[in-house]
Amino acid sequence: MNNLKKGFLFFVFACIQVIANAQTIVADPNANDLMRSNGRIFLVMTIVVFIVAGLLVYVYSLDRKISKLEKK
Repeated sequence: MNNLKKGFLFFVFACIQVIANAQTIVADPNANDLMRSNGRIFLVMTIVVFIVAGLLVYVYSLDRKISKLEKK
């Protein structure tokens, strides 16, 4: 369980690092302006966050079920 927490924290911090670096690198400034002007970038990021959170909850629940089966 402790390894799961360490892995999760590593994943979160790695994602934060990638997002922080991705904000500074812009190949085509007009491509970002289109998404921001329509307000769709926030919708896309919200959907991505929900998908990743759902996957994490699913993996955590599978881990608990497998742990229960291993104890039996």
